Amino acid sequence: MLVAIALVLSLQLAGELIVQALGLPAPGSLLGLGLLFALLLALGRVPRGLQRLAQLMLRHLMLLLMPAVAGIAVHYSLLARDWLAFLLACVLGTLLTLLVTAWTFRLMMRRQGAGAR
Repeated sequence: MLVAIALVLSLQLAGELIVQALGLPAPGSLLGLGLLFALLLALGRVPRGLQRLAQLMLRHLMLLLMPAVAGIAVHYSLLARDWLAFLLACVLGTLLTLLVTAWTFRLMMRRQGAGAR
């Protein structure tokens, strides 16, 4: 699992470096996640160590979300002022995430030959 942690952190660092070097208006961690996704697509499978790391992180997901919750509490006045934009971003972001997840699931099922239709 140590190799999986090193891989995830290395890809996050690579994403941060690429964003900084190119001046992209996106979080480097998001680009790192995209790099991880591309790597997994190229491999065609999820290595066992990465599966174990993902399961561990999911068990402690609330700890990973605490900084975001604290940020909302600190900047409550901004949220109160721009609540509609925040609500739209949350709803549209959730819908986009669901669509991409469904598309990815369908693609992976096809690759495994299960014919998910």
